[in-house]
Amino acid sequence: MAARIGLVKQLYCALLNTKLSVLSAGVRRCSALSYPQSHKEFTSKRVRRKFIDFFKEGYEHRVVSSSPVRPRGDPSLLFVNAGMNQFKPILLGCPDPRSEMASYRRVVNSQKCVRAGGKHNDLEDVGKDVYHHTFFEMLGNWSFGDYFKVEACGMAWRLLTEEYGIPADRLYVSYFSGDVVNGLPADEETRQIWLSMGVPPDHVLPFGMKDNFWEMGETGPCGPCTEIHYDHLGNRNAASLVNADSPDVVEIWNLVFMQYNREVSGSLRPLPQCSVDTGMGLERLVTVLQGKRSNYDTDLFTPLMSAIHQCSKAPAYQGRTGEADMGQVDMAYRVVADHIRTLSVCIADGVYPGMTGAELVLRRILRRAVRFSTEVLQASEGALASLVPTVAHILGDSYPELHTESERIMDLINQNEAQFLSSLKQGRRVIDRTISNMDKDSAIFPAAVAWSLHRNLGFPLDLIDLMLEEKGKMVDKKEMAVLEEEYEKLKSQSEEDDEEDRVDQLDLHSLAELQNQGVPHTDDSPKYCYSIGTDGKYVFQPCRASVLALYCDGSLVSEVNEGQNCGVILDQTSFYAEQGGQAHDQGYFTKDGLQDVLFPVKSVSLAGGYVVHQVTAAETLRTGDQVQLHLDEANRMGCMVKHTATHLLNFTLRELLGPSVSQQGSHCTANRLRFDFSVKGSLGVSELQQVEEVVQNIIRQNDVVYVEEIPLSKAKQITDLRTIDQVYPDPVRVVSIAVPVSDLLNSNSTEQASVELCCGTHLLRTGAIKDFVIVSERQMVKGISRILAVTGDEAKKARETAQDMQEELESLAVQVGAASSLSIPAAQRLSKEVGLLMNVVDITPIPQWQRRDLQTRLKAMQKTSNNTIRKLEIKEAAMKAKELLVKHSNKPVVVDLIHTDSISVLMKTVLQMSKSTPDSMVMLLSHLQLSGKVLCVCQVPKGSASGSALKWAHSVCARLGGNADGSTDVAKGVGKAAKLTDITDILHWAEEFAQNKIRKAS
Repeated sequence: MAARIGLVKQLYCALLNTKLSVLSAGVRRCSALSYPQSHKEFTSKRVRRKFIDFFKEGYEHRVVSSSPVRPRGDPSLLFVNAGMNQFKPILLGCPDPRSEMASYRRVVNSQKCVRAGGKHNDLEDVGKDVYHHTFFEMLGNWSFGDYFKVEACGMAWRLLTEEYGIPADRLYVSYFSGDVVNGLPADEETRQIWLSMGVPPDHVLPFGMKDNFWEMGETGPCGPCTEIHYDHLGNRNAASLVNADSPDVVEIWNLVFMQYNREVSGSLRPLPQCSVDTGMGLERLVTVLQGKRSNYDTDLFTPLMSAIHQCSKAPAYQGRTGEADMGQVDMAYRVVADHIRTLSVCIADGVYPGMTGAELVLRRILRRAVRFSTEVLQASEGALASLVPTVAHILGDSYPELHTESERIMDLINQNEAQFLSSLKQGRRVIDRTISNMDKDSAIFPAAVAWSLHRNLGFPLDLIDLMLEEKGKMVDKKEMAVLEEEYEKLKSQSEEDDEEDRVDQLDLHSLAELQNQGVPHTDDSPKYCYSIGTDGKYVFQPCRASVLALYCDGSLVSEVNEGQNCGVILDQTSFYAEQGGQAHDQGYFTKDGLQDVLFPVKSVSLAGGYVVHQVTAAETLRTGDQVQLHLDEANRMGCMVKHTATHLLNFTLRELLGPSVSQQGSHCTANRLRFDFSVKGSLGVSELQQVEEVVQNIIRQNDVVYVEEIPLSKAKQITDLRTIDQVYPDPVRVVSIAVPVSDLLNSNSTEQASVELCCGTHLLRTGAIKDFVIVSERQMVKGISRILAVTGDEAKKARETAQDMQEELESLAVQVGAASSLSIPAAQRLSKEVGLLMNVVDITPIPQWQRRDLQTRLKAMQKTSNNTIRKLEIKEAAMKAKELLVKHSNKPVVVDLIHTDSISVLMKTVLQMSKSTPDSMVMLLSHLQLSGKVLCVCQVPKGSASGSALKWAHSVCARLGGNADGSTDVAKGVGKAAKLTDITDILHWAEEFAQNKIRKAS
């Protein structure tokens, strides 16, 4: 065997030397070359194309399109942030065997990447220097089980020095120097490769884990890497500046040799096959090839800089940084240029500014761009969106979706900009007014005001910090943390659908006092005052109101002061109070004469005809004051969508399942809907599919939603009217979809329609729901089921996630089918993967009918996997038992040590031994050397007078610092042993223990 290994090593070394000699000759020829073409000829488009063609035509790489920046099936990422993201299944050895990806061996592409949020986050650095970006293009070539280090280094060197003509003496390469903690040796192989190619020893530099061991994140594919750095100045030895954050010496290409996977435990596990993953930022490469020192001076950005200059009032871009950049004008140019690229690419790929996850990060990027554009560059509103065609012109040839989605991108940017600019002006007034009321010597800005800006006007906390920094102020971070914690608690409470609102409600005495004072009930009809504009968007009418009453600390008061929590009753309101299964509206109101003072509305409730707005006073508020109400329109729109969808669901369930179905409860928020109904049992897969299909058909028809207020007695005459057990007002609102209420009142009408008595706010047409997916359906109690559903983009996301899971299941199914040939540990790992996927399927929002199908298949796979493991364990136990029987013959006491990590194998071996020698006392131990754990299993003859198996196991394990459990016949336990000598001692002790029991019994 040793001779064979030696021969393999000799053959490998000979092959390596042959490859190196061939590559070295080519490298030395091109080392003396200088730039063969002028800088002007290396346009960014040509640089990108040359990279692709070099690997495609010269080395038979398959060209794979960039994936969208929204990662699919990878909840650990906000955005695609590296070229390898879409190839992760290959690197982990689990691509769908029926997919095209499974055939990939050599691949090349240019990947759209975003690094903003998460581990790889460049957002805060963008603009301060001339090379950081949130969006960038990653040029990369990959080998999946094909070539490795020798070829990868040779290709990279040839492309840079020969095809691009970069002088070799300006290039430095780094390699991994090893890491003792992780047990990783230095990558001497890569070092020798570079040296044999003619790279001078003082240009081949060692670095540790931080610089030369690449990891995707806390878990995932990883390995040593070798980086190629470029010296902008040349004619010197710049080795000391490599990885020293010098703008003169920059990394341009990273060649990662994927060999490991970082497990959740932190350990490194070899990948199924070694792969090469290289990444070279297009922006930096173009900077080098165009002879520039700044990425922003290349043709990837100069058209944008010109366009920004044309739509702003700022002087032309000068490329200055730090203190030389007076007024941060050039920083603003870079921020806007970078961020508009990111916004364009993300929106084109379906990531829109929003309130959570990647969408929240994109919202933050947009608002940062708007602020620098309007405040620093003095650009007018709409200027940011006007840059989108320029981005499409620069990048559209490679990413055509930028052309097709340009209008959508511009519309979304304009809408978000308008909203933020309005908030920004109001927020600045709030800050200025607050500072003017502060002690001049105080530098601490009130945290409550800052938090109000954050929660009610959507100001990012870092933006508030920046605005205050300009004025020499700062927020008390500890106090902000307290406010945030309180908000999170309140948020978690509000998400409990059945939990009562904890704010103070009007008591009986206060209600009576209001009536005695002749305070009229609140007119809340303005909550229904909205329409569809010419652009198809909903328009909500403004609402002004008078403060009629204030309720604080259990009594009515005439005024409240700053900081007090109180209930506000107005003469009229556009805010919807929590009722009818619909969540209350959110927003704030302002006081006449103090438009910059915000009174955030925490909740809205209805009591005795009075709508009570729970607020925290930001200023003195008195009865008689005039206020302007500001509705959170996005939240209201979400509630309207979910409420109308709930009506469609109610109608569909009865149509498909019969008249026995009756509503038992519902709740709608902006995020999802919940619907409880009576039914004999859980819906089947086909029934769930049918329900979704019917609802989706009504959505596609874009039916009109008719609403009419009529006498209750008349409403009850409507055929198939859906009601629930509650007291209805009279007159009552009737909500009908597709059929006018007047037609339903006609006794001769046979039209089927969703018709309900409802006080909620609804869409005017069903098309605005866009999509509908049931993400959960389960029996709450026998006879009552609960459905959870989502709409719009969330529904689309649920479908996409389900498809990803389906593909992962198919991949696992192939592996489970071949599991009988695996070792027990490998089969157990595979079984664990099936179990993990089952858990993900159980908790992830996907169509419920698909969840049921996936669960059924996964359970069958888990059963097959467990049966395979059991058979493998029985087989191994039989082998070990056979060996032990030969070794111990028919001894009355058998105590021995066997090698296994499985307590199950240990138990099966003992049982088989006892079956073959029923009169023997058998104890087997196994020592897990890495952990020091000792497994123990024993059995004594049934009814034996020699003692109890449990006492035997307990005595042995106790000496090892452990414990045991079981019965008088069979027992198992666990202990600890640091050294093998300890095991030898305990084996002798255990045998003597049993022998003593036998002697005493006889």
